[in-house]
Formats: sequence, C-alpha cells, structure tokens
Amino acid sequence: MEWFTEPDYWLARLVFQRALAAVYLVAFVSAALQFRALIGERGMLPVPRYVARVPMRAAPSLFQLRYSDRLFALCAWTGALCATALLAGVDSLVPLWAAMLMWALPWALYLSIVNVGQTWYSFGWESLLLEVGFLAVFLGNDRTAPPVLVLWLLRWVLFRVEFGAGLIKMRGDSCWRRLTCLYYHHETQPMPGPLSWFFHHLPRPLHRVEVAANHVTQLAVPFLLFTPQPIASIAACVMAATQLWLVLSGNFSWLNWLTITLALSAIDFTPVAGAPPALAAAPLWYEVVVISVAALVAGLSYRPARNLLSRRQIMNYSFDPLHLVNTYGAFGTVGRVRYEVVVEGTAEPVPMPDDSGWQAYEFHGKPGDPRRLPRQFAPYHLRLDWLMWFAALNPGYARPWFGPFVERLLENDRDTLRLLRTNPFPDAPPTYVRALLYHYRFTTWRELRTTGAWWHRTYVREFLPPTRLERPSDTRHR
Repeated sequence: MEWFTEPDYWLARLVFQRALAAVYLVAFVSAALQFRALIGERGMLPVPRYVARVPMRAAPSLFQLRYSDRLFALCAWTGALCATALLAGVDSLVPLWAAMLMWALPWALYLSIVNVGQTWYSFGWESLLLEVGFLAVFLGNDRTAPPVLVLWLLRWVLFRVEFGAGLIKMRGDSCWRRLTCLYYHHETQPMPGPLSWFFHHLPRPLHRVEVAANHVTQLAVPFLLFTPQPIASIAACVMAATQLWLVLSGNFSWLNWLTITLALSAIDFTPVAGAPPALAAAPLWYEVVVISVAALVAGLSYRPARNLLSRRQIMNYSFDPLHLVNTYGAFGTVGRVRYEVVVEGTAEPVPMPDDSGWQAYEFHGKPGDPRRLPRQFAPYHLRLDWLMWFAALNPGYARPWFGPFVERLLENDRDTLRLLRTNPFPDAPPTYVRALLYHYRFTTWRELRTTGAWWHRTYVREFLPPTRLERPSDTRHR
C-alpha cells in the first residue's frame, strides 16, 4: 500500500526516536535512584502493601506477580540499559520485528513502575511517556519508511497536550483570561529554576504578552499540525520554541522535553536532509499490526476527545490502565502566594523553649535556605521535592506519606536521606523532628543586593509539632 508510509519523514523519525530514548533513560535512572525510600519494601508507600489491595486488572504490572527491591532495581536498570541502546541506534541494526520488541520492553517496564508508583507517579508526564512510548513501538526502524498512521497519531497526542493545556487555562483561573497569571507563576510554581527569579522580575507588560502568546500557541497553533507542509512544520517549531522558554523558566521534569520530542516528529526535514534513502516496502504483517493499533487508539480517543469539549474538563487523567490515550493539562489554577514546609530536627532530649537547637533539612530542588539560588534539575524528576510543594498547599495531600517520611528521618534512614541535600545529623538521628510552614516570596532587586538572599520568608504556623519515635517505655506506661 503506497499510502501506508511516508519516506520524507525518515529523519524526523530518527530524531524523534533518539530524543524519546533519552527521555526514557532519564525516567528509568530517576526511578532506580529514588524508589527504595518512596515505594520500596521499607518505603513511605510500599509496593507490597499497594498491590495487596489493588488488583492486576486495575494496575497491570510485573510487580503484581512478585515484588522485591532487587527485582525493582533490576527492572529499572534494565530499562535504562535498553534506553541507552536505543539512544545509540541499536534498533537500526536489527530486523523490524526485533526493533519493535526493543521499543516494547521499556514501555512495558515503565508501565509496571507507574502502575505501582501511587502518588509519586501521579503526574501527567508519566502517562505522556507511556502513551508516546507505546506509539513508538510501531514507528519502525531504518529498514522501512515511517508509517503515516503512527505519524498522525503522534500529532494527535501533541494536539491534546497543547490544546488541553490551553483549554484548562481558559476554563480555570481568571488570571489567564486577564493575562496576569505570570505576575505570580514563576514565584509560586512547584519547583523554580535558576532563572525563575529573573523571569519573575520581567516587566509586567511583557508578562501579559507572554500569556497572550501562550494562548495562541496552545489554542490556535495546534490545529495547524494537520495542515500541509511547511505549515505543519512551522507550527511544530513554534510549539518547540515555547517549550524551550518553559525549560528556562522552571523545573517541570521531562514534560517540556517530551513535548519537544513530539513536535520533532511533525517536522519535515527534507529541505535540510535532502531526498530520503532507499527504504524497503513495509511487510504485510507490519501493515496489519499498525492499522489494528491505529484503530484501537482511534476508538480509545473518544473519551479524551469528549473531555476536551467538556465544561468539566479534567487534566492528567488516564481512562485505561495501560495509559494508551490520556488527557493532559497544567496550571488550570495559579497560586498567588507560595508556602513552603521546612522540616527541622533537634538532638536535644527536650525541645528548647526558645527554638534554639533546631536544624533544617535541606532539599535538592525545593526552596529552603533563602540565600540559595534554585537549581536546574529537569528533566530529572525530584519526586519528594514535588510532593512537598503539594503538602504546603494542603496537608491532606501529604497525609499518606508525610508521617512515614518523618519516621524515617528519626531513624536516619539511609535511603530517605539520599533524597535530601543535607543531613544535619550525620552521626546520630535527631530526637525530635518538626515541620514549620512559611510564606516565601522572591526578594526584590534591592533586597538581593542588600542581603544576598533570593527568597524572603515569613513564619506562618506549625505544620507538624515536635515528634519523636515511640520508645518501649512509652508503651509500657500507657
């Protein structure tokens, strides 16, 4: 079938596949380095406890059959190894069926991780990686030209990511309609980056222009993806440029990079790369498989498409346990005030009445020390730091895991402390741990010159009173 493939997109496929492999690599390394403290056998939300109450049909995962920390580490590092091989282009050196298996393996492994990851893996970019990774299985390799149906499905994903984000903004916070959300966003976003302070202090008229340009990019430009070239390529480049702007202004894990990866798949590189190389005709079995998958995805797209048109639009939601077709969106509401939970410990046998003796635990990405400039971590995802932002918004978000987190600090748990930048009690665990809620705001230019601090903070209230581990004598005297 001549219509089945589009040879001119051979370079777009190549660039897309290598970029997706890089995102997979970051995702698996992030999982391997953080899982023990978060969802391991002794983690804050252990996988064995989760799979005991959630059936396989609701959360398909290898770990429904058996779980151990060693098995999880094996799966995560296997996924990283496979992603490295794909990044190096090994899939181009093997037959088509073998290349498809190479792309299916990281998808299946990461699905197993996400489906037992609980709140730590509840972000939209997890589902986005799985949806895009599933389509990548059927994109082929250098032995055949890229299938048209898969290329269009990738544009359909990109359309939903951008258009869904645009709609949730217009239906959500009124500041998006008034073009004023960027007066607050850079200061109140989950994890600011090293340039966020400077973005926040851009002139307010420029902020309004940024919001207006964002609306155009997310609400109008996505429709151009389905127009002839070169218009579709221009639309994809506009989206990629917008995402790079977001990369500079904050830390959003691999969401921006994966969106850029999707945009690359829609660009016709023929004017740069020249005529495509000679490619073999697609085998019949491959055509049947791709057409069947396209029909499946088209059918599953009904509910996400209906969600886009709904006044009660939801964002970052999966309608099926395999995360094949999902809804996306971000920042339907923008906070006006930033709160931070500061966790402290003391080695004193009894907490001092004047608050002396308390020392703060510093996180890698979450704001803490006002004099420390936020760092760039994306596309690497600091899961605990992100959840701490939600905890400051509403303690209910943290109820399942914050208590276990404090308990592990009181034990000087090695795996938990690896998630933090500093441990003020390296020799012996603290006797008490507490958490305080502060209001944080970016300093002004004058305050920065005077104090050297990037943040100014004001005490609000106690988030968690001084807490210690229960000793045997405490139980006997009950």
